[in-house]
Amino acid sequence: MSKQVPLVDYLVLDGPDGSAHLAAQECVSCQAHFFDHRIACASCEGEEFRTVDVPTEGELRTFTIVSFAAPGIAVPFVAAVVDCGGTSVRANIVNTPPDPEHVRLGMKVRLALTTVGTDAAGVEAVGFGFEPVA
Repeated sequence: MSKQVPLVDYLVLDGPDGSAHLAAQECVSCQAHFFDHRIACASCEGEEFRTVDVPTEGELRTFTIVSFAAPGIAVPFVAAVVDCGGTSVRANIVNTPPDPEHVRLGMKVRLALTTVGTDAAGVEAVGFGFEPVA
């Protein structure tokens, strides 16, 4: 198997049970979640954080079907916000047709890995999206 590297720091590919998940930074004071490095909490100005796992399943809260994008970006695609146990995650909806018949508010989704590219050494860059739960 080739080596895999996550496209973003908060995508964990080697979870304890071998599965992938997202990891957020949680403010110790107010429990707000962030996916990037923070020096202070945007909600309460707290300065202490801990890493917490984000559930791999969630509910689609809002979305848009993108029809126009920068050159080289395949369209259409679905850009969305998914509620994963109280943590808002921005990601694309994948593995389903990008139309209102297949993408609905409130639908249940789960984390899905996507290959972004592979370099000459065979190292695979891995991103994520969410796919409908069957």
